[in-house]
Amino acid sequence: MTPISPRHDFALIFDVTNGNPNGDPDAGNLPRLDPETNHGLVSDVSLKRKIRNYVELARTGEAGHHIYVQEGAILNEKHRQAYVALRPDDAKAGKDAKLNPKDDAEAAKLRDWMCANFFDVRAFGAVMSTGINCGQVKGPVQMTFASSVEPILPVEITVTRMAATNEAEKKKAAEGSDGDQRSDNRTMGRKHIVPYGLYVAHGFISAKFAERSGFSEDDLALLFEALTSMFEHDRSAARGEMTTRRLIVFRHENALGNAPAHKLFDRIRIGRNVDGEFRPLDDKGLGNMAPARRFADYRIEVDRDDLPQGVEILDLV
Repeated sequence: MTPISPRHDFALIFDVTNGNPNGDPDAGNLPRLDPETNHGLVSDVSLKRKIRNYVELARTGEAGHHIYVQEGAILNEKHRQAYVALRPDDAKAGKDAKLNPKDDAEAAKLRDWMCANFFDVRAFGAVMSTGINCGQVKGPVQMTFASSVEPILPVEITVTRMAATNEAEKKKAAEGSDGDQRSDNRTMGRKHIVPYGLYVAHGFISAKFAERSGFSEDDLALLFEALTSMFEHDRSAARGEMTTRRLIVFRHENALGNAPAHKLFDRIRIGRNVDGEFRPLDDKGLGNMAPARRFADYRIEVDRDDLPQGVEILDLV
């Protein structure tokens, strides 16, 4: 397929209601926070995971749409598939041995095979030089951490479980912890939620790097499909309700771009909805307002006037 020719930049705006969008294992799985501002964070790795999961669901078994980074996958075995494909008569290729390309020409073929077969290698790139060497690929699709537009206040919720894990735990509950008094206590647990948060992540798609990995217009359409629908297939009790609210794409006319990305992103303004009117988030008067608890509490404006020549805005959600 023909690689994409123009550059794209995009803003993904999504929200969470009564859920944990991205727990921090170093902080007891609390929602990730910027410690200086208390703005919520969702890592780029988390967002890419959701994209991978969507593509795997939507294109299961389709050639060219396999997923390289999967839960529990052995990456070297996926590298081996490339060697087996390119060296069908080499008995060592199918055995448990370290493999390296014979020369630069074979190295390029190995990288191309990985790109052609795995969507996430083609999109995000990969380091594939771990024991069985397929080189490295710089992906055309890069994303930032998502950050909430206002500070969030995570809430810790206590939950209980009425079932016992084993016979000893059941006996302890029946007899009491001191051996002579029955205990009705259930197994206690904690879960952390964000009551409501609106998050923004920025993404960048380089047409020049797409030429190297083979990232095509069909891949681009699938990526945008995943960004709009990935939360619909990522439901869990821990994540609450997560929804893509807007996907705003800046499409450039040429491969190198027609304007700096940061200036284009500055055209997107998010403020509070006060009686149907836009109020900037830095308006001091907002301090007297109740915390936002739904998407309708915000307004999003996109400045479409005097766009740089060669830039088009696509509002996909």
